Amino acid sequence: MVFEKVRDMIACQLQVDASTITPESRLVEDLKADSANVMVMILELESEFGIEVEDEVILTLKTVGDVVDYIEKHQ
Repeated sequence: MVFEKVRDMIACQLQVDASTITPESRLVEDLKADSANVMVMILELESEFGIEVEDEVILTLKTVGDVVDYIEKHQ
């Protein structure tokens, strides 16, 4: 369930087909997110899931699966 919500939010923001996003999809290399996209995504995820993502953690979130794992551990 967290994956589907994250996937849909990323698809909407980056204007890509949600069906092409997998947990292994890399945010920058595969989905073409830039640093501004990542920051907006993090802000939206923090609001949606009621969590706070520390700045140093953002750099470690490379794939959609990394994001989902982080959310599941910090909700």
